[in-house]
Amino acid sequence: MFSFKKNVWGLTVCVVLFLAFSNKKQNLPDKNFISFVNPLIGSGGHGHVFVGASVPHGMVQLGPNNLTKGWDWCSGYHASDSTIIGFAQTHLSGTGIADLGDIIFMPVGKLEPRKATDTSSYAKHYFSTFNKATEKVSPSYYSVVLNRYQIKVELTATARVGLQKYHFPKTEEANVIVNLEESVQSLIARKGTLQSEIKLLNDSTITGFRHSDEWAKDHRVYFTTVFSKPILKHQLMQGVNLVKGLQARGTKINALLNFENDGKPLLVKTAISYVSEEGALLNLKAEMAGWNFEETKVKSDLEWNNSLGVFDFNSKDPLLVTQFYTALYHTQIAPSIFSDVDGNYRGANGQIMKAKGFTPYTVFSLWDTYRAAHPLYTLTDHKVADYANSLLAINEQQGQMPVWHLVGNETGTMVGFHSIPVVVDAYLKGFKVDQNQIWTAIKGFENYEVLGLKDTRERGFIPADKEPWSVAKGLEYAIDSYAVAKFAAKTNHLEAYDTYFKSAKNYKNYFDKKLGFMRGKLSNGKWRSNFNPSFSLHMEDDYVEGNGWQYTWLVPHDVEGLVESFGGKTPFTSKLDRLFTVSSALNQGASIDISGMIGQYAHGNEPSHHILYLYPFVGEQWKTATRVREVFDKFYKATPDGLIGNEDCGQMSAWYIFSSLGFYPVNPVNGMFVFGSPTADSVSISLNNGKKFKLIALHNNSQNKYIQAIKLNGKAYTKTYIMYKDIMNGGVLEYTMGKTPNSTFGKLKADWAISNPK
Repeated sequence: MFSFKKNVWGLTVCVVLFLAFSNKKQNLPDKNFISFVNPLIGSGGHGHVFVGASVPHGMVQLGPNNLTKGWDWCSGYHASDSTIIGFAQTHLSGTGIADLGDIIFMPVGKLEPRKATDTSSYAKHYFSTFNKATEKVSPSYYSVVLNRYQIKVELTATARVGLQKYHFPKTEEANVIVNLEESVQSLIARKGTLQSEIKLLNDSTITGFRHSDEWAKDHRVYFTTVFSKPILKHQLMQGVNLVKGLQARGTKINALLNFENDGKPLLVKTAISYVSEEGALLNLKAEMAGWNFEETKVKSDLEWNNSLGVFDFNSKDPLLVTQFYTALYHTQIAPSIFSDVDGNYRGANGQIMKAKGFTPYTVFSLWDTYRAAHPLYTLTDHKVADYANSLLAINEQQGQMPVWHLVGNETGTMVGFHSIPVVVDAYLKGFKVDQNQIWTAIKGFENYEVLGLKDTRERGFIPADKEPWSVAKGLEYAIDSYAVAKFAAKTNHLEAYDTYFKSAKNYKNYFDKKLGFMRGKLSNGKWRSNFNPSFSLHMEDDYVEGNGWQYTWLVPHDVEGLVESFGGKTPFTSKLDRLFTVSSALNQGASIDISGMIGQYAHGNEPSHHILYLYPFVGEQWKTATRVREVFDKFYKATPDGLIGNEDCGQMSAWYIFSSLGFYPVNPVNGMFVFGSPTADSVSISLNNGKKFKLIALHNNSQNKYIQAIKLNGKAYTKTYIMYKDIMNGGVLEYTMGKTPNSTFGKLKADWAISNPK
């Protein structure tokens, strides 16, 4: 348990009893799982995680915004900061680009009038510092005291509604600023707010919207807010100018609202919608008709407890328990609900759509999450079909499969069309996704004319002198093609299978057998000159957020073919060993995302995440155990800087969760999980088909990191992997651990992990 647990998290006896009683009714373990979560892990360093109140996969992430100072404030909050400009209804968690963090409310006392000549951000006029010791943080609750005004703020939320509670001191005026000017987007050079509006509907209700050009270039969010007390006075401002009347519209809109300070807290409930103000009001009425803050918080506690409780993780080390459940919490922030309670949502074509048969979700960081976060959801999450159907609906609306989708907008961020493996994996694992709809969506991938795919089709590779990030794109496209081939084989589209299976082998066109690296090839078919595998720029070379050392291994769908390209097991293994022992030095100007270095292995960014698990494909599973435990020890800690890179909407945490269980999905669409080294003493998993799967690690500790033997349902199990279907059948997997590397486990070729299991 983290040392500041009492400051960060506390539940009354009534709440604990309520949780225990509810868990018994729902057949969940009698544990208060949210007490194991420390949301401040990853809020420092480059973790970029959200800090505030929410429910699992909710539309609202209600939390504080600091005065933004740079890239590390992408989520609006950084552990190094002690300023607050207000509490925003929406946030991203763990991304490398800033957006959302808008519809901001800030309680203040008496303010001096702002000078007409002051053209700086209005937030700089009223912001407050805060003392970290006053912060209390849990998944469902955030509280802090604003030093400047001595106002205590409490936050909690439902899926679409944020509830705030302001405790004003008797000596202060009770004022609230509504800020539609600010967001966390100010980190990047885009236009920001295009139009916003605040309207006072009556003495206790306001509505409005914010339309902006940010990372999501057409971001539209609407809100309806009701206060527990009447608004006595108001000032609406456009820029620095006061606006007469009850309505203001423009690019820099703020409102100053005054309330009676009668010694009672002021409650503020705000519903949002990506459709309309009327949709926000509908969400408000459906999810928060009353004013009971504690009741709302308890319901949010229950949602988190039930969602986290699908894993009953046990370890003698309480810090490992905290890290596991915090990682699980981070995987359950995104994707987030995108539709109103009536099913209406804003489509990728800008039109208002009505969802039929599924609940739409957004925030799909697919370049990251297709690797492990989405395979994790297929074990325990009941919303897998909703995620897949959301991606298919986006395809219908924008004419191609999503790349990185955010609140109705295709950002096009990073490389690959990894919505394809996500929907294919969901289908192959039996989730309710229409076969014909999938095939209609993915069969044309070979004919996309964007981002180097035309050259991929015609040449088998992307020329480095024609397209940036050519190697990264080509390798990721090969993975996507493999996913289409898997689906085609399953659904008897044999001609398409041949086409896409061939395309999945295009990675070979980037492999220089002489040097043993994936590298850029020019239009004339020759290799780019002056190659250095440790050299990496961010925008202009052949890789993205990586270099030749990391990208050479990005063939999770055909490890055997990669081994063959190296010339066999011995040169492959020798090169893989060298990855972890060569110098970690990078060139000047290398991407900041290349972090978490062991040699040239970079755990802080996603293309490296599967590499540790390649050893079982050549009969040396014990080496995976060595490196996995090294990553645990070096790069995951129960502290604010406890993540070595961007959390990336759950992927960094999904790696941790799978690896804690003792296995990892190297190939995201073959249903195979490759063994590593479990940190759990035992874990009971409540699967989404209603069955239970239990893992036990005998003699497990920090020294005993090597698998000596495995039993599955009481019988000896010698393979270095387990299949999804075996897990979903339920049962018990028992590891016997020891301190000596067991080179015989998985040594026989019949027990090696394989890329294409039958």
